[in-house]
Amino acid sequence: MTATATGDSPAKDAGSAFDFEWDAGEMGCGELLLKLRVRLRQMPGQIIRLTARDLGAAEDIPSYCRITGHQLLRADTAAGVFWIKAKG
Repeated sequence: MTATATGDSPAKDAGSAFDFEWDAGEMGCGELLLKLRVRLRQMPGQIIRLTARDLGAAEDIPSYCRITGHQLLRADTAAGVFWIKAKG
């Protein structure tokens, strides 16, 4: 099952396992990080596969994870795809 833009659907990928998928599209990093914060709080210990095409995401997402204690498991910055394990 793949998620819609709301990201409320559980999903699995053959390459890397994850619990939820969220395609944030072209959303700017300020708004993206605020919405990501809410999502991660609702899924402690689970993995989200985030697609973010904003040019700043390649730097902002790893920094956000480092600062907040969430674990960045994998990043494909060229494709704008990040696997993040929520703390907790």
